[in-house]
Amino acid sequence: MTLEAIRYSRGSLQILDQLLLPQQSHYEAVGSAIHAMKVWGTPAITLVGCLSLAMELQTGTGGLGLAALVAFVRDKLSFLVTTQPTAVNMAHPTRDLADAAARSAREGTTEEAVRERVIRCAKDMLEKDLRDNWSIGDLGAHHLDQVAPNGGKVTVPTHCNTNALATAGYGTDLGHAFCTKTWPYNQGARLMVFELAYEQIPATLIADSMVAAAMAHRGVSAVIVGADHMVANGNTANKVGTYQLAIVAKHHGIPFYMAALSSSCDLCLETSKEIIIEEHPSQKLTDVNGVWIAAPGIGVWNPAFDVTPHNLITGSIITELEVFAPEELRAALTTTISSKDGT
Repeated sequence: MTLEAIRYSRGSLQILDQLLLPQQSHYEAVGSAIHAMKVWGTPAITLVGCLSLAMELQTGTGGLGLAALVAFVRDKLSFLVTTQPTAVNMAHPTRDLADAAARSAREGTTEEAVRERVIRCAKDMLEKDLRDNWSIGDLGAHHLDQVAPNGGKVTVPTHCNTNALATAGYGTDLGHAFCTKTWPYNQGARLMVFELAYEQIPATLIADSMVAAAMAHRGVSAVIVGADHMVANGNTANKVGTYQLAIVAKHHGIPFYMAALSSSCDLCLETSKEIIIEEHPSQKLTDVNGVWIAAPGIGVWNPAFDVTPHNLITGSIITELEVFAPEELRAALTTTISSKDGT
């Protein structure tokens, strides 16, 4: 059975409390899960937020009248986007869900019908996330056959958590893994390793600073990471530390791949200069379990993301639609999405 970050059925929504991993595997009803960081990964956070809204609508929350209901839906979803301003793939589905509510209201339907439209669309988002991540895994696995040594086993370093815990139930990472600890929140050590062990996939935990040594001495075939925000030229924001992985991979002649949903691609931005980079609290660097370890008065810079230039993505960008080279991204996605929409 695949590990699930989210368990949903109409009237019931539970999340796996990722703060308790790996010591405990505990599902709980959704409360302040996003702000308490009990849920990691933009797809999972987006789904928890949208499904939480669906739960509220099932209880009759949302004000009186169509206009008030549509405003309630839009305000809730707008607030959700503020929890992760760097990640564009949160903005797209939340906007689509808000637009679905507005379209339903314009059609002259009832308040109950608008509620049902939003509830159904939120459930559809969960099912689509599962399908899309299976597709990324399938396309990526076939593509990685090309870099496997003599058709053998692929050894893949990864960074942060891009598997099932960061999505709805099937992640966007591939192959045997060297997992970075991913300081300061330790998503690699706590989450990525937990899932790989659960799925009985061979994996080795390393410190973030050991990646170069692993590439030099451990027979690495390729590097695969996720992506939170990709712009038209292929520059990509992801968990801080991704940029240095790409530099080291290029030095060693190892292909560097991004595995990401097409909704992570923001074709409206020409360059990455306009991406908002969130910062974590300074205490995440100065404290360990509440104990101050840094010199008093030291300044702290603690960005949550960094940007990898497109010329360092020397493998490909693996999406649920197809596998693209960075320079093909804009034209390929525009053509593929248009053909799927029938335009």
